[in-house]
Order: sequence, then structure tokens, then C-alpha cells
Amino acid sequence: MTKGELCEVYRDYIDCLNMQDWPSLGRFVDDDAAHNGQRIGLSGYREMLERDFREIPDLCFDIRLLVSDPPYVASRLGFDCRPVGKFLGLEVNGRRVSFTENVFYEFRNGRICEVWSVIDKAAIEAQL
Repeated sequence: MTKGELCEVYRDYIDCLNMQDWPSLGRFVDDDAAHNGQRIGLSGYREMLERDFREIPDLCFDIRLLVSDPPYVASRLGFDCRPVGKFLGLEVNGRRVSFTENVFYEFRNGRICEVWSVIDKAAIEAQL
């Protein structure tokens, strides 16, 4: 897969998340995917995302930076949202917060097999 093709697949994946098109998630995520070193598989990945959308009803993934070096993708995602209750252990309780996530992906056979993610929690703390 070329750099351009991998970026296109990634953009389609982000569209899938933003549409909450869970039946299509398997087109983008491997059955044996890992997140931050934990093997959770496609079903665990879907559960994680569904939980994220329950906890953050207005969640929207905004690609701010995208770099591709096959089989890897690096992305800086931006968020401007209102998590309900606690988020990352912080009492957000519906207040609007803006933050970023730096995330790296490894693709195998056109699907995500590994994800390493770091959310800028300090940015959220500064807004509370």
C-alpha cells in the first residue's frame, strides 16, 4: 500500500468512527487488534469506541495532522466536546473541553493491527 492509499484508508476509518458505523469497523480493524499494548481484538475495539461515544455523545474525530510511512500512520486528532460525568478520571460533567490525541497505527493487510495512543490530559485539566 502506498502512502497515499494508506492515508485514504485512514480517512475512511475516521469517517466510519464519526458515523458510528460499527458494522463496517471490521473493514478497518484487524480481528486480533491491540490498543496500547493490550490485545483486545475487533470486538474489544468496538466496545471501547461504543463506550467512548456513550461517555462523549458529541464525540467527533478531527484529523489535524496525518503522516504515513507504510505500514504506519501517525495522526494528531483534535476534539472539542462535552464528556458526561468523569472523563480520564476528571470531573468534566458536561463542560466543553478541547484536547488532542497523538496516535500511531500499524496496518497489516490494509487493516489496523496495533494502536498506540496518548491523550493530552493536561490540556483538559487546565480547562477545568
